[in-house]
Amino acid sequence: MLKSILVPVRGDGMVATVLAHAAELAKQHQAQVNVVHCRAQANDLLPQGIVMNDFARKVMMEQAVELANRQEDHLRKILHRLARDFGLEENASTSDVAVCTFAEEPGRMADVVKHAGRLSDLIVLPKPQRERNLGQSSLKAALYGAGRPVLICPGQLQPDATFAQHVAIGWNGSLPAARAVASSLDIVHAAKRVSILTGGKVQTHGPTVEELVDYYALRGITAEVVRFTGKDAATELLKTSKSIGASLLVIGAYSHSHETEMLFGGNTERIVDKTEMPILMAH
Repeated sequence: MLKSILVPVRGDGMVATVLAHAAELAKQHQAQVNVVHCRAQANDLLPQGIVMNDFARKVMMEQAVELANRQEDHLRKILHRLARDFGLEENASTSDVAVCTFAEEPGRMADVVKHAGRLSDLIVLPKPQRERNLGQSSLKAALYGAGRPVLICPGQLQPDATFAQHVAIGWNGSLPAARAVASSLDIVHAAKRVSILTGGKVQTHGPTVEELVDYYALRGITAEVVRFTGKDAATELLKTSKSIGASLLVIGAYSHSHETEMLFGGNTERIVDKTEMPILMAH
């Protein structure tokens, strides 16, 4: 069951985007959104490469702590306001509403994701920004360190009433694709329309798309098959998802090693780079 949604946040301007998507899913599934702010460490805020005496370092450390406190207070006010705007309840006593909690953890974003993510049903992250070197380590930590499915939210996209109502499933019979299917069952079951997108050859020993249709049918889910052609599976998946009006794409992540795909640009990396729609990924 989808009951615990982790939203790790930092001061990158993407708080509203990720919280809005998490809130929509929480309201659909009466789930709890756990917002964790990754607090900057005072040492990380000190100027690097500058020699200081003990007194100067003490003053700078005090200023850094004060700055971190102000950042935390400012972000917490924003988060409380956004939670109300997105229809989330704080400290609710009933189980039939979407609840939001707030916590602060010191440390690097990737470490916080690993720690808080392992007992979460879903981790919601902003789309990585490779040009700014932001978000890639968090995505890797969520998929590998926490081992949980990840919802990637692109740009400043705000979900509407159609979010997750038409779910597209990228299927090639691979183990990551099968794990993505299993990880998204609650979301797919709640959707009004489900489309399985497939093209090219199914992986060796991998189940066919017809077998996936039967798998869903056993769970009361009616799925249609949409076939695409083209050599670039990443581009075709995104193009086909858009053409059929899907509002969420579910895919398996990194069929090969993550490092290999990062270096040579596998399908997963191209989908993440090019997507303009939310993507649910599992490895």
